[in-house]
Amino acid sequence: MRIVEDDLSGDAIAKLITAHVTEARAVTPEGFSFALDLASLRAPDMTFWSAWIGGELAGMAALKDLGDGHGEVKSMRTAADFQRRGVAAALLAHLVAVARARGWTRLSLETGTSDDYAAARALYARFGFVPCAPFGDYPDSPHNICYTMEL
Repeated sequence: MRIVEDDLSGDAIAKLITAHVTEARAVTPEGFSFALDLASLRAPDMTFWSAWIGGELAGMAALKDLGDGHGEVKSMRTAADFQRRGVAAALLAHLVAVARARGWTRLSLETGTSDDYAAARALYARFGFVPCAPFGDYPDSPHNICYTMEL
C-alpha cells in the first residue's frame, strides 16, 4: 500500500469523497453528519492523504490543524472494494505518525454512534482513542461521539 499526500484533483478521489458524504448523510440524522466535501477538504488547515493498492484508490484520510498542538482526524474512508484489508488501520497509523512528527500533543475525532460506524469506533479504540466531550463546534448529541488521544 502506498499512502501519499494528495492534492484532491483526481476523479477517483472526487468520487470517493462524494460517496463518503452521501453515505454519511444517509445513515445519520440531518444536521448531525459532519463529513466534509471536496471544497472543505481543500481548506488551508487541512492535509489530505490517499491510499493506493496496485494503482487503485483504496482509501483516504485527512488531518485538520486545530491549533495549540491539537489535530483532528477527518474524512477517514476505505473504498468498498478494499474494506477489511487493513487500509483504515494503515491510514490511521499514518495520521498518528504525522501528528507526532508535527509536534502535536493531542489528536481528536468525531464519528457517528449508529451501527454503521461500529467498525470505525472499534478501530479508534484499538489505537488508543478514548471517548471525550465534544470539541470545536460539535454538538453534544446521541448521534455523534468524540474521541481523543494524547500523543
